[in-house]
Amino acid sequence: MIRSVITGTGSALPANCVTNADLAAKVDTSDEWIVERTGIRQRYIADDSETTSSLATVAARNALDAAGIDAGEIGLIVLATATPDHTFPATATQVQAALGCGGGVAFDVQAVCSGFLYALATADSLLRTGLAGKALVIGSETFSRILDWDDRTTCVLFGDGAGAVVLEAQDVAEDGPGILASRLHADGQHKDMLFVDGGPSTTGTVGKLRMKGREVFRHAVVNLADVLKEVLDETGKCAADIDWVVPHQANARILDATARKLELPVEKIVVTVDRHANTSAASVPLALDTAMRDGRIQPGDLVMFEAMGGGFTWGASLVRF
Repeated sequence: MIRSVITGTGSALPANCVTNADLAAKVDTSDEWIVERTGIRQRYIADDSETTSSLATVAARNALDAAGIDAGEIGLIVLATATPDHTFPATATQVQAALGCGGGVAFDVQAVCSGFLYALATADSLLRTGLAGKALVIGSETFSRILDWDDRTTCVLFGDGAGAVVLEAQDVAEDGPGILASRLHADGQHKDMLFVDGGPSTTGTVGKLRMKGREVFRHAVVNLADVLKEVLDETGKCAADIDWVVPHQANARILDATARKLELPVEKIVVTVDRHANTSAASVPLALDTAMRDGRIQPGDLVMFEAMGGGFTWGASLVRF
């Protein structure tokens, strides 16, 4: 059967690391307050020379190197972001130009923190139809550009970064590698719980992020547990079969609560929120690249990706490496 196989991963972070203590010098907060509520100890913030496309390009090049292929072999780029370089053209086309692989398909996907999973499922579908043989799927964000730095309840939660994977369409055995199943959802009635208060068609401005944290937490735990069960049921697997969960890195308390709800040992959860904070669409591929490069994820492992973001949007994918 034809499956989309992850053959390389890569990531990129801005040069500027901002600790909780650094924030406390500018915002009415403290390291203890942030760590207790979120598990976050630091985040990376882009400077004026670093953009969503520049971070995405570095992550993509690292993924290509890991896969051992040339950029010219890429026929599809799907880039997930809520913070594009421009309203248009798509940031994916800027990455395509920087990599020197023009002529294929390149477009952006916007599903906020679930964006990478939406992009992964989209690329998977297109590869299996034969549109391209190899793809780059990227999550890249500069969320620092849309934060209200006077709102201590939100500005401490987010960071900037990018992560990427190379997907290749391969003919594999039933127990071979590749994306086994993906499930995606959205429910727009909850828009006012997590949104940006601006846009080209409404205010003509970029706007700032607004969030009702308690409500988002409650929905996240329920929705993520439900979608993980959907994917397990679809593939005939159970929680005990999962070797690793690579979740959206929003909040350590959400990760713990989701693990308990599914009776998953916390040792199976890849956690990078303490180092990267919430990087929205970049958080899953950033965490994946971390676990690939430190050797935790090995060939044959079953790995579950999951995420939830503004919209609300949420989803999960089960992948065999």
